[in-house]
Amino acid sequence: MKPASLSARVTVLLAIVCLLVLGGGAKLMDWRIDHELASHFHRGLLSQARALGNMAALEEGAAGHAVRGLPGGDSWYELRCDGAATQRSDPPPPAVPQGWPDDVGPQPRFARLGHHEHHLDSVRLSFPRPTGGNSIAGPAAGPTATASCQLLFVQDRHSLDQLMLAIDWILALGPLLAAAIALIAVPLVVRRGLRPIGALVDRMRGIGPNAPGQRLAAIGLKELDPLVARFNDVLGRMDDGLARERQFASGLAHETRTRLAELRALAEVESRYPSGRSTPELLAEIGSIGAELEATVTALLLLTRLQSGLERPQWQALALAPWLERQLQRQHATATARGLMLRSEGTLPEGLHTDPALLEVIVGNLLGNACAYAPAGDTVRLRVDAHGLAIDNAAPGLGDADLASFGQRFWRKQLPHAGHAGLGLALTAAAAQALGLALDFRLDPQQRLHATLDWRSAITLEPFAP
Repeated sequence: MKPASLSARVTVLLAIVCLLVLGGGAKLMDWRIDHELASHFHRGLLSQARALGNMAALEEGAAGHAVRGLPGGDSWYELRCDGAATQRSDPPPPAVPQGWPDDVGPQPRFARLGHHEHHLDSVRLSFPRPTGGNSIAGPAAGPTATASCQLLFVQDRHSLDQLMLAIDWILALGPLLAAAIALIAVPLVVRRGLRPIGALVDRMRGIGPNAPGQRLAAIGLKELDPLVARFNDVLGRMDDGLARERQFASGLAHETRTRLAELRALAEVESRYPSGRSTPELLAEIGSIGAELEATVTALLLLTRLQSGLERPQWQALALAPWLERQLQRQHATATARGLMLRSEGTLPEGLHTDPALLEVIVGNLLGNACAYAPAGDTVRLRVDAHGLAIDNAAPGLGDADLASFGQRFWRKQLPHAGHAGLGLALTAAAAQALGLALDFRLDPQQRLHATLDWRSAITLEPFAP
């Protein structure tokens, strides 16, 4: 299916707008012009009717004769006065409303008359005619005796209708002509205006994962510069993601290769230069290396499941006091070996509603890192209350810039050593996100690292029923 054209859409929309706007304007103009022409025609019709009434008053009153015929063949009249015979033009009006004198009053009344040969407009009015010969145009100046007269004046409006029709055609063709011009000219104008987009597309073709660090330069157009800026942001995130993936692949390859190389070296050395160690000792060392490799793979699988959303929390009630005591006991051997003191403070909640396994990943890694990297003889403090959990320890080797790298896979501040593949904080961050917990790291002025886990928004505190 051929993709839609932007220039075609703009052209169609502009043509529709032209038809609607210009058509509406033409309709309004046509109504105003027709109204003004009809008003002008009616004023002329009324002026002629009043002039005819004056003539009737003068001729009947002064000379005693009937009104003579009107010049031209496009005007007719019928005059009825009390006590006098009905007077008509010669020829008489082509069409006369039935019973027209009955609804005639002092105010003139205009009406269209239907006729198969003529386009007729009429005006009807009533006026008093003094028997002494005064006209309808001024005040009575003679005898007070008057007679009531009704005048029907009819005029052909064919020329007016022809003029209105010509104006209608002019006003109707204007929007159509504008729409036709838009259909022809707008695609050319739009294509010319869209040339910067085509140039932008050409420049995008050379940008990809094989050429990191490339960015688009600003075009200088208000509409496209925000798009360029957003695209550059996407490129920046893509480069960061690719750098993290390369770092992850490099770290995974290093961890796997290191463990396998240890196994191979151990096997080759023992086969060529037997050390004399017993079989249980060799198997124990091989098992330790295999356990480290297994721990790395297990951590990677759990991290992948957490980050992809496959690992769903299993919510249940947890008695916090005995559970936390077990976490401290697991770190007791490491703390004793390094001369560390583990101190627990705060008032524990009676129970939590959480996923114990994921919470153990978080707390176990935070305590394990504190005991593994705190200076010998330091005190690792654990504080727990209804708001959350906090662990702090001395971290003289860390800087504020290192905190931004916390949570990256295979990132380690110190040189790699056995048992630490750089996945602990990544697992901690992923588990905290899965549980909806807020995890924060900060350094205080005394160069102590504080790891704070805020569970108020995601974990419901509830009394624990054993």
